[in-house]
Amino acid sequence: MRKIGALIFPGFELLDVFGPMQMFGLLADDFSLELVAETAGPVTSNQGLKAFAEKSLGDGGHYDVLFVPGGAGTRREVGNPRLLDWIAHSSNTAEFTLSVCTGSALLAKAGLLDNRRATTNKAAFSWVCEQGPQVDWIPQARWVEDGPFLTSSGVSAGMDMALGAIALMHGKDVAEKVAKWCEYTWHKDKTNDPFARIHGLV
Repeated sequence: MRKIGALIFPGFELLDVFGPMQMFGLLADDFSLELVAETAGPVTSNQGLKAFAEKSLGDGGHYDVLFVPGGAGTRREVGNPRLLDWIAHSSNTAEFTLSVCTGSALLAKAGLLDNRRATTNKAAFSWVCEQGPQVDWIPQARWVEDGPFLTSSGVSAGMDMALGAIALMHGKDVAEKVAKWCEYTWHKDKTNDPFARIHGLV
């Protein structure tokens, strides 16, 4: 059983969080899920809906998998040293660290991705790159795996990465079963990202 700590903050992107959590949550014998925020309680997403964080940063929870979404709120949170310190500490004690969309900007700003390969939302690619000049940012990637770090492109790409993470931890057959249960077409080729071309990055 791996415990996933999914970070949320004001302005987080709904699908960044709940698309991947749908995938992991179907494997109830393998994963437990917990939302964590700077302050426990309701947190407003970029779409206006609120999610309830059971835990705060100060609760001292340990997570086997740290999950960091993106969203408009990341542009504020890159300047939040308390949050960045928590991300760095939680990642250092986790087995895996996953990010979706501009969540990789928070990982980069926390110093976790230096000298590693990573990707992000292609529409925000330039801004994210500025947050981590020592990161090897990959423009043509649906998601990137580098050691314990998995980073994905924007929004819906997080579901493809989550299935990739499930395949990494439990095998491709299990990941394919989850995709079937969700009636989701899994884009298995992590190097195939049409949005890189749409946004002029390749």
